[in-house]
Amino acid sequence: MPASYENHRAQLKAILKGWGMPEANAETTAEILSWADLHGVDSHGISMIPGYDGLRRSGRAKMDVAPTIVRETPVSALVDGGGGLGHVPAHFAMGVAIKKAKTVGMAAAVVKHSAHFGAAGYYSLMAAKEGLIGMSCTSASGIQVAPTFGKQARLGTDPWSFAAPSADGTPFLLDMATTTVAAGRIRNKANEGLPTPDGWVLDAEGKPSNDPLVAKEKGGFLTSLGGSPENSSYKGYGLAVMVNILASCLSGATLITDPMHTKKPVGMDIGHFFMAIDPDIFRETGDFQQDVQSFMTALRATTPVDPAQPVMVAGDPQWKNAAKRMETGIPVGPGLLNQVRQIAQAAAAPWLLD
Repeated sequence: MPASYENHRAQLKAILKGWGMPEANAETTAEILSWADLHGVDSHGISMIPGYDGLRRSGRAKMDVAPTIVRETPVSALVDGGGGLGHVPAHFAMGVAIKKAKTVGMAAAVVKHSAHFGAAGYYSLMAAKEGLIGMSCTSASGIQVAPTFGKQARLGTDPWSFAAPSADGTPFLLDMATTTVAAGRIRNKANEGLPTPDGWVLDAEGKPSNDPLVAKEKGGFLTSLGGSPENSSYKGYGLAVMVNILASCLSGATLITDPMHTKKPVGMDIGHFFMAIDPDIFRETGDFQQDVQSFMTALRATTPVDPAQPVMVAGDPQWKNAAKRMETGIPVGPGLLNQVRQIAQAAAAPWLLD
């Protein structure tokens, strides 16, 4: 039976605290993970716990670090994540960018020495909730995507997110991997023993596959957004390079093409990028938000191909999922639930999801 949002979030926090994460860090991290599951981003919520447990056990993600600003101007900040999970340093860095943007109009912050930070959309939405335009992106730890025309993995899923406030309080929220799907969606298929749809993965010879384990365990690859050169995968490839330039080249994090990227014995060195823009530096207060709302309303009013499937804009599925799951609970597949239960027991954390 699906667990309530409150129990779901409390379970995540209990496990994180059992791993030795300080109270405040566990609260922030659990909030971001549970936000993903509540909004239907199941690839970036509780399904990350087994992977995070592996990082913790191997020493590649510390649980007790605090982010610090190591270089700063009125419009920028470089944050050292200290080798911990990325949620806390990312939340901190976007908070810094938001504060600066409210003072000077726009600001950016980058993070180095970090790890996986969850759903990129959460951080862009932080800015939108403050009336600002928000952007966020991150490099990746896993090297699992071959460049267009390549037969060697050189990139990760390298997600990008953009959010903008609107007059009715419902932001535009784009959150996308630069691959056809996020790696977590493939992992979720593997957890439940299900095949992947056509176009998600390629085998070691670059041929289409429906095996969810092919990219992780059998030498295959995830596909860049587009899936194939004929379907414009070079666009996804180009976006992935852009993300790495912003997140790693700006922050000084290890490049994903560096042989040491996945071999650091202690901690990780993923880079993140965040930007916040105050629309009031360009328009009278409220005009931008009103135009965003009018634009989205017009797009939603497009005549649909199928009347049963209305036209939506980015963010609409997430808001619908959140409303439904807040009422009916957050589902977790039995395969994943069993893994998380064992991890909770090992961490001496109470079990709250029965």
